[in-house]
Amino acid sequence: MPNMSTTQLIIRRALVQTSTNSPLIPRSRFLSSSSLHSVQVTMALPTPIKLAVLDDYHNIAADHFAHIDPSKLSVTTFNDTIPSYSHPETTDVSRSALVARLQPFTVLSTMRERTPFPAALLRQLPNLRVVFGTGGKFESWDLDTMREMGIKVCAAPGKGRTDGKGTVQSPRSLPVKQGGGPPTTQHVWALILGLARNIAADDAVVKGKGGPAGWQTGLAMGLQGKTLGLVGLGRIGAHVARVAVLAFGMKVICWSTNLTQASADALADQVGVPITGGGIASSSENTFKVVTKEELFAASDVISVHYVLSSRSRGIVGAQELDAMKPSAFLVNTSRGPLVDEAALLDTLRKGRIRGAALDVFDIEPLPADSPWRTENWEEKGKSRVLLTPHMGYVEEGTLTAWYEETAENLERLVEGRELLHRIE
Repeated sequence: MPNMSTTQLIIRRALVQTSTNSPLIPRSRFLSSSSLHSVQVTMALPTPIKLAVLDDYHNIAADHFAHIDPSKLSVTTFNDTIPSYSHPETTDVSRSALVARLQPFTVLSTMRERTPFPAALLRQLPNLRVVFGTGGKFESWDLDTMREMGIKVCAAPGKGRTDGKGTVQSPRSLPVKQGGGPPTTQHVWALILGLARNIAADDAVVKGKGGPAGWQTGLAMGLQGKTLGLVGLGRIGAHVARVAVLAFGMKVICWSTNLTQASADALADQVGVPITGGGIASSSENTFKVVTKEELFAASDVISVHYVLSSRSRGIVGAQELDAMKPSAFLVNTSRGPLVDEAALLDTLRKGRIRGAALDVFDIEPLPADSPWRTENWEEKGKSRVLLTPHMGYVEEGTLTAWYEETAENLERLVEGRELLHRIE
């Protein structure tokens, strides 16, 4: 045999296995160029490629993929979510059902992290070759195991197709100072204002939901001059803070484990607010002021959680933090459910220790039918206000359309044997 490079040998092995009807091609980490990545993926996939669209609650993905030749791509859509494989409350029956659902497919299209991919699940999916995610962060996916198994992972950054064939302008493509940014920012403010203005309760009483029709239920809380506390000041937290300063003149304080005043000042400048003197801050006071965790929970009128979930941050808002809050304060969580100790929060709200809480995220999603968030009578006198939404922070038309159009572009490339975009290495 003539001398060959490592890459040539790998491709030769792939061709030999394909010609002998072997179902799998050796997964290798030696193919480093983008074009060779494409060769390796397409050779491993039978025709038609079997694609599963996961967790498509609104049944919108298939329309974006319908133009692809069905003899080359077979699409199966699942509109529900099977409980997380690694959650301690997930039954063996549910785990087996999830494995059985996913095993036949070589390619998956996912909606964010509605389905986590731990190693124990991935190792039971021998056919899986490519995962097209939406968004760009996948903390609940074991990316190391995916790399080890040779599973290609591609993101959908939400900026639209690269070939100019997209139908929407993503809100993420606009500069922040011109109103661009993640859609979660809008949902955070919808929840804050919903609590402060008592929107849900007033709507229910005017319509006579759960009782006779009535009128006003209580006083609203004005936000001007109040203090917004941010647990985590990343991209979304900074956008939320920008609105607080520019729209309501609020004071903004923030904390996270490694947050420095210098990095907070840099974020203020990036989102278009003055580094000092913004809102009701004095001319010499930092607009995004870094404080201790204890000070944040004691001083804030509204606390919004914007933290990355990890083993260290799980339960970062617990009974101690909730007890430190003002009785008139609100808590908002649009980040990840387990960041807040659920049992401690339920106890706080049942006893009316704080004015209210708004949640868009939960420990188990979708919420089980017997979850206390569903079954509790939150209108009972003496309890805190509770406003709940079903993880809608990113679920808006423009964002999901951009994500699925980006995924469609990558599927076209996969079918045609071209380089895949937005690869996560």
